[in-house]
Amino acid sequence: MSSENSAGDDRQVWDVVVVGAGPAGASAAYAAAVAGRRVLLLEKAELPRYKTCGGGIIGPSRDNLPPGFDLPLQDRVRAVTFSLDGRFARTRRSRQMLFGLVNRPEFDQRLVEAAQKAGAELRTGATVLRVEQHGPAVPDRRTVAVFVQTSGPGGEREEETLLARAVVGADGSASRIGAHVGVKLDQVDLGLEAEIPVPETVAEDWQGRVLIDWGPMPGSYGWVFPKGDTLTVGVISARGEGAATKRYLTDFIARLGLAGFEPSLSSGHLTRCRADDSPLSRGRVVVCGDAAGLLEPWTREGISYALRSGRLAGEWALRIAEAHDAVDARRQALNYAFAIKAGLGVEMAVGRRLHRLFARRPGVLHAALTGVRPAWNAFAKVTRGGTTLGELIRNHPVAARMLAGRE
Repeated sequence: MSSENSAGDDRQVWDVVVVGAGPAGASAAYAAAVAGRRVLLLEKAELPRYKTCGGGIIGPSRDNLPPGFDLPLQDRVRAVTFSLDGRFARTRRSRQMLFGLVNRPEFDQRLVEAAQKAGAELRTGATVLRVEQHGPAVPDRRTVAVFVQTSGPGGEREEETLLARAVVGADGSASRIGAHVGVKLDQVDLGLEAEIPVPETVAEDWQGRVLIDWGPMPGSYGWVFPKGDTLTVGVISARGEGAATKRYLTDFIARLGLAGFEPSLSSGHLTRCRADDSPLSRGRVVVCGDAAGLLEPWTREGISYALRSGRLAGEWALRIAEAHDAVDARRQALNYAFAIKAGLGVEMAVGRRLHRLFARRPGVLHAALTGVRPAWNAFAKVTRGGTTLGELIRNHPVAARMLAGRE
């Protein structure tokens, strides 16, 4: 364990400090802690806390959970109803579960508990103001200074400087660590969501089935995810279409016959996809999940990207922490970037092409998923985790040509 300090500085040095306790941060903290290192997980909120998210757990998410993790599923989805702005609805079914649905507060809390059981220390109510890799607060070139603000016993704000051999930024789409790294964003979308409690008779109608509605604005869509006695209803569209996106959600809820039920919670959130040339590290600092702009551009699914990139970030942060000079640290950070780009980067490239096709011709995609069995089978296989978008395109030249031809 790295606890040695520079001469004249007796402050504790963490091997890895992880900023943000969502799925990406908890996954990174688990990966680093399970290797026996000194890991600190910082979260500005108190846990559990709500996040605007449909809460869909697809196959790749399940495959990247800690061993023995007990998924708190609210429902198991075996059917999808597709509609085109409320028209041409058709339900496709699967004999196997397509994906599960969770409430994010409970799911995130369990991920954090898994990281703690692996040995990570959690500190909530801690807002990271900035990180520095040079200057008077940094005792040597192997160390990163993390400036943290917390609340004192009387509610006053207190500042503390923590030291780490490596830092993982997992602090969401408005990431301060991402700003330090220089993350560049390409596609920004606005998601709006309502948690709507419904009577048992309504809940039964939705059990085991979700609705995906291809929306009225280019690239937009809406969803209904059942979670026991509550329906998570949301829409997403490009940022800059705020008023139209709100109208879409209002109309969508009314069309579903849910306007008479009072939402228990309404929220909004910006999703941000990284640009192709966006950095994933700077010195001894790496980013993952939403902080790195890692999510699927077509569906804007982010949990599987958070879990996968978080695990990789935690594993490579250990190597960066063990690096004795800047050259070795840089080499390890580049290896992390290569691992991300070779996997999730390929997925994102295909997702971008799908998003462009969908934005131009949503009817084509709707017709394929509802009327062409191989297209539905491919959707189901990707959702279950049996294949990836990248593998699908590589193995099906016709699909690759169709995507290329529609750009």
